[in-house]
Amino acid sequence: MRKNIVAGNWKMHKNQQETIALIEEIIAKKPNTSTEIIVAPTFVNLAKAVEITNGKGITVTAQNMHQAEGGAFTGEIAAGMLTDIGINTVILGHSERRAYFHETDALLASKVDTALKHEMRVIFCFGEELKDRQNDNHFNVVEYQLRDGLFHLEKKDWANIVLAYEPVWAIGTGETASPEQAQEMHKFIRTLVEKVYGFDIADNLTILYGGSVKPDNAKEIFSKPDVDGGLIGGAALKADDFLAIVNGF
Repeated sequence: MRKNIVAGNWKMHKNQQETIALIEEIIAKKPNTSTEIIVAPTFVNLAKAVEITNGKGITVTAQNMHQAEGGAFTGEIAAGMLTDIGINTVILGHSERRAYFHETDALLASKVDTALKHEMRVIFCFGEELKDRQNDNHFNVVEYQLRDGLFHLEKKDWANIVLAYEPVWAIGTGETASPEQAQEMHKFIRTLVEKVYGFDIADNLTILYGGSVKPDNAKEIFSKPDVDGGLIGGAALKADDFLAIVNGF
């Protein structure tokens, strides 16, 4: 049975003091829930976040990592460095990494392989831009991102894969993605995985939605049969908003 997850991607926000304060508030107010709660602080605060969440039922994840084991890659972080401080989950392929840092599907496939080699769980992000949706090309874009980024994996690898669909066109554009549009794409994704890897893998696969989930729309979005949670941006930076989303299940 697939797991429900609500993950907060903090992006480049919160210094160490603010990180500690937010995590401690989340811990203090955390509901009794079977939903996995994940937080993704910036790299410099990961070790502290692991320390203060120990035994508190909250998972700490990294926002990115390099595909190499190590070497002359100034400013980058290796998988082994993350696992060494207790980080066993990593977000890869976020739309901002694709857009601003020109990460390709081939590069992301390499990052996925490295993460899995280190027995890390991958939250793999993907999704179409506004022009793709306007040109009715959104299903093709998503299919190619998944095929090029993940479909080289063996069946056993999918136990450590979580998908996060991000309709980039619905984030900061003034456009709105409806819960029905989210379900339509999530069902397409699950069906695509089933065609390649079979029913059991597809049925047990957690697929998160990353299209501006907020406290006032979380319940309706999460009620859709193929939506298993959310990858949350701005709303994850306030404990009450974030936990209201968690309570959407």
